[in-house]
Amino acid sequence: MSRRYKKERKIANFFLAPSLISIVAFTIVPIAYTVYISFTNYNIYHLNDYKFVGISNYLEVFSGSLRGVFFPVLGWSLLFALLSTLGSYLIGMTLAILLNNSNMKESKVYKSILIVPWALPATIAILAWQGLLNEQYGGINNFLSIFGVGTIPWMTDAFWARFGIILVNLWLGFPYMLNVCIGGLKAIDPTFYEAAKIDGASRWDSFKYITFPTLTRLSIPLIVSTFAANFNNFGNIYMITQGGPAKVGSQFAGETDILASTIYKMTTWSNRYELSATLSVLSFVIVGSLTLLNLHFSGAFKESKR
Repeated sequence: MSRRYKKERKIANFFLAPSLISIVAFTIVPIAYTVYISFTNYNIYHLNDYKFVGISNYLEVFSGSLRGVFFPVLGWSLLFALLSTLGSYLIGMTLAILLNNSNMKESKVYKSILIVPWALPATIAILAWQGLLNEQYGGINNFLSIFGVGTIPWMTDAFWARFGIILVNLWLGFPYMLNVCIGGLKAIDPTFYEAAKIDGASRWDSFKYITFPTLTRLSIPLIVSTFAANFNNFGNIYMITQGGPAKVGSQFAGETDILASTIYKMTTWSNRYELSATLSVLSFVIVGSLTLLNLHFSGAFKESKR
């Protein structure tokens, strides 16, 4: 091993060290500590005298007193992430296809308008939606009243609260999908469409066999990462409804609470650190498993080996 190689290696290690230290300090250590806390009874009542309790916390979540909280919240978290991800992708893809028309001179103007939800700071946009969804003076109910529609209980009814949360998430999410799909459409070789046209394929056939499969294949990493982000989308839920309306018989979770907001409430409101750590570990395992499963079925691992 030459001196030059050793010197270059030392320089490389020197520049890599800050990143590695940051990853260990701010990622690996917190994850390890959370896993450790999930196997103890550490909470407000046992701050100094906590002890190792094995898998008792996990048993309480799956078959104990938290069973009635965990599974409904998990189901809603998965549904919320699925509808938000697929909905925003389908809206973005549809708009991208409509705007990908060389004969449409106004396409750039429309793209600029549609990108506004993505350009706005998320906090400001969410607070604006919170006002729009207000039952008494909100703009949506005031607008619907013009057509004789009664007051919609956006914040006090479980169904409408969930519907409103998904609506806001779609509005915030589709512009990014729109940009990605526009880029994907530009990457498709025009000769594919020309060959399909020569073979007598209709526009629907071209979309079905060329556009949709190509865009979907290109967008799978984005869809998977967006699903994971929506599964843990604490900000939108908490800023708009704070997890409400309240659910009867549940002190930890409301009707719109997902796992992330339930963990937050369990930590800050109830000081049940051991249970919140347990749910955090389960949330990490669920998101990681779904991501690996989607990557496996998408063939991403096979493509990376080629």
